[in-house]
Amino acid sequence: MAAALALGLALPLAAQKYVGGDISLLAEYESHGAQYYDNAGQPIAEMLPYLRGQGLNAMRVRLFVDPAKATDTERGEGVMQDLEYVKTLGRRIKEAGFALMLDFHYSDTWADPAKQFTPDAWLGLGDSELADRLYSYTSDVLAEMNAAGATPDFIQTGNEISYGMLWGDRGSEASWQRYYAIGGTDATRTRFTTLLSAAIRACREVCPEAKVVLHTERVAQPAYLTAFYDDMNAAGLDYDIIGLSYYPYHHGNLAALDAALTTLGQRYADKPVMIVETGYYHNWQPKVEYDYSATYPITEAGQKAFADALVATLNAHANVTGLFWWWLEANEYGLDWATERVTDSWYNAGLFDNQTGRALSALSSLAAFNVTSGISAPSAEAAGRASERVYTLGGVPVGTEADIERLPKGVYVVGGKNVGR
Repeated sequence: MAAALALGLALPLAAQKYVGGDISLLAEYESHGAQYYDNAGQPIAEMLPYLRGQGLNAMRVRLFVDPAKATDTERGEGVMQDLEYVKTLGRRIKEAGFALMLDFHYSDTWADPAKQFTPDAWLGLGDSELADRLYSYTSDVLAEMNAAGATPDFIQTGNEISYGMLWGDRGSEASWQRYYAIGGTDATRTRFTTLLSAAIRACREVCPEAKVVLHTERVAQPAYLTAFYDDMNAAGLDYDIIGLSYYPYHHGNLAALDAALTTLGQRYADKPVMIVETGYYHNWQPKVEYDYSATYPITEAGQKAFADALVATLNAHANVTGLFWWWLEANEYGLDWATERVTDSWYNAGLFDNQTGRALSALSSLAAFNVTSGISAPSAEAAGRASERVYTLGGVPVGTEADIERLPKGVYVVGGKNVGR
């Protein structure tokens, strides 16, 4: 490290930031005839190169175990991403120059805090057998992704797992006995962390360069967030990134997000944070828990104002390295709803206008997050600053430059610049 500083060489690690969206239905929209246009109304020939030109550099795709087992209602909500579909879309994403986040829904349908149902094919397995099956399934999926040229850069081992995963059958009494919660039983906690450990082990073995994301969504409850990640750390889970969902109409205002990010940065200084899902309506907001339409009107301009404020909030936190807009690609324009619809209802919080197919102005806001945080090659002068304080990305002091070789590998702040080792 000292030699690199003395020579003024660029260091191998940088606090790269990732910005993009979950585009899990893009291929479906395209195959059903959706017509996309840029903000000026010009046709978009190829969506992914266009998004790359808008300053985005990462995309997220969800994966279900067997979405054919989902209900008609769930399929009408967008549940259809099986492995073959995800391999094809994932390869497109990688070939277009994006980083890829793979979001494992360890279920045949939506997995979220209210439902974490075990895939039909795995029902009846004991906890030990289930952990083995989770390991083999994750390994097999990642091996196929690698072979398809769709190796993920980030892997979510479960989606919104604030209360555990793989509870059991829908609505069964047994499922609630497997429900993990802070302050719950040792048995449910151990079961949950054992399952996660099996999934993470598969990730490390098959995709050793990928970063593992643990995804929760209790932004409005920082005490729950810290208790959750305390439990994960106490269990020795080998993960890299804290992933959060943040929707203002579900989780509260930006001040609540800011408070949660501050708490996480202080308590888990070694864990970057990514907002892996977010969004705001540009038209027809349904009933919501928190209505901010007086601050951010439900219009194109209001959506952009929210996006601008969100990016400003995130950029104030050095520990935040990712931002993904949920269902970015939603676009009903050009679809024949009598025969060619993709979903059963319009989603009006994407970044395209369902009525015109035109890119909305909030899309341009996202690129402001895609800025590497002060990375530069240290000069030779830096080699003599052995007493310079070293901080984590969360602002916690961990020593001086004289100590840096003894610190865990990662990115640190030295003299106002990000330095990797």
